[in-house]
Amino acid sequence: MKITEESMVGEIVASDYRTSTEFKKHSIDFCCNGNKTIKEACENKPIETNRLIGSLIEITSTSKESETNFSSWDMDLLADYIEKKHHRYVESRIPEIKAHLKKVVSVHGCNHPELIEIEKHFLDSAEELTKHMKKEELILFPYIRKLAIASTPITPPFGTVENPIDMMMKEHDNEGERFRLIADLSNNYTPPEEACATYTVAFALLKEFEEDLHKHIHLENNILFPKAITTERQKIQS
Repeated sequence: MKITEESMVGEIVASDYRTSTEFKKHSIDFCCNGNKTIKEACENKPIETNRLIGSLIEITSTSKESETNFSSWDMDLLADYIEKKHHRYVESRIPEIKAHLKKVVSVHGCNHPELIEIEKHFLDSAEELTKHMKKEELILFPYIRKLAIASTPITPPFGTVENPIDMMMKEHDNEGERFRLIADLSNNYTPPEEACATYTVAFALLKEFEEDLHKHIHLENNILFPKAITTERQKIQS
């Protein structure tokens, strides 16, 4: 795709996920705030728009044979992938990270009170993400799968797919903000010099969790949800 200052951040990453590394480098949110143009995303950032565009063009101009093109996937396949890959990851990592944080807080909480805040934010996120994923698995994704194969318009119980998608995107924003706070409190997941092994592992797991969450939200906000909205509109008009 041609990249200009009016190109949408989320669309660029949807076209080539390798560009996400460049956006991360400059603390530009490509998942929850992927609906911003490059020009808007660069405002109040210590980077020139043209320099960022040049870096993105350089990345996208090289071969991406090993990069999965999720934009080309059918909606039902992508919904299955998100559920089996990212939802299962979240479910498996939550108890592990909880256990590490509980131990770290009990040992280091007095000298590092920020750990208490980090643990609270993560526990809140774990609770909300668990409920969020169930709503997708039981309500939104089943409709998207039906929408993917339906030959005639179908009437969902929620009026239009845009209604639950709007709710899911707002909840994505909440979790994105929560992890921005965790990243700030942990100095971008950098343990102090005196950190024990458990402390270091806890921060490493939190960082991995955030990175997975970013890709998870990106696949939904920038690829799956727009496809579902467009497909529903097309089937209503046909």
